Amino acid sequence: MKLTLPALLYLLASLLVPMSVHANDGAMANPQYTYYTLAPDITTNYVSQGKKMGYLRLQIDLMVADPTLIPEIEHHAPLIRDAIISIIGQQPEARIKSLAGREEIRQACLNKVNELLLIETNKRLLTELLFTKYLYQ
Repeated sequence: MKLTLPALLYLLASLLVPMSVHANDGAMANPQYTYYTLAPDITTNYVSQGKKMGYLRLQIDLMVADPTLIPEIEHHAPLIRDAIISIIGQQPEARIKSLAGREEIRQACLNKVNELLLIETNKRLLTELLFTKYLYQ
């Protein structure tokens, strides 16, 4: 069975998500993970070899542990998009095109977005940020 990159990332994300414990009974909490897709897709440029411009098109899904957080995510979507575009615009072509580089970019985006949302909302809203479409040229 061959897994696609988005399926593999989802699988890894689901294994790495910390579970919270109820203080009263010691049972595991059941978070209700919900996804919010940034629409439209993000299309932005990066500098490729020889000072040519390359472009990258991303579809991004944001995972939250509670569906009631979606309105806050929607409200801050322009801030989230700007942070992601800013990070991508600083990346070299080699990082954009490599699998390890893609993961580094994804982690940088997740960390930056959570940092900005923490400043805006006083809480860490995102559990995961996934690149569900990643096309470069």
